[in-house]
Amino acid sequence: MNNVILIGFMGVGKGRTARALARATGRFAVDTDDLIESKSKLKIRKIFSGQGEPAFRRLEQEVALWLEHRLSGTIVSTGGGFFQVDNIQRLGTVIYLHAGVEAIIQAIKEHPKGAAKIKKRPLLQDLDAARKLFAQRLSSYRAAADYEVEVEGQTREQVVAAIRSLPIFKGEDNG
Repeated sequence: MNNVILIGFMGVGKGRTARALARATGRFAVDTDDLIESKSKLKIRKIFSGQGEPAFRRLEQEVALWLEHRLSGTIVSTGGGFFQVDNIQRLGTVIYLHAGVEAIIQAIKEHPKGAAKIKKRPLLQDLDAARKLFAQRLSSYRAAADYEVEVEGQTREQVVAAIRSLPIFKGEDNG
């Protein structure tokens, strides 16, 4: 079976969902931001501050090309803008994890490491700008996705169950 690519706005829970889905299915999970940091030997915020967003987007595209030719049957969590890579549809089945922007911001603020989570996300430094970015990206997330799964108000287990009920998991043990 092909890869499962989780897209969505920063802080929506793509990484946690990928890890939970990997545990539930016995697959591996990888995170594109982790791959970028490994490749560049820099933290994401350092890439943004030192080289700018265009350099970061180029690294995302390099990782996307690597994923296309190297992974199979893997759960891939992505950064919030990764859906813009030009080969997104060739990477696997794309699932958009959706929650409203206010719910995302509130969940990050309430997280025990909320301040650190905001600090590590350069595009969350200005919450009004983040709200505008969410509004700009919403239709693009939906256009890039094969499926949309609502995560707002859902437990991680409920989200994993919703993903596992999709046709892409037909024939797999969903117990």
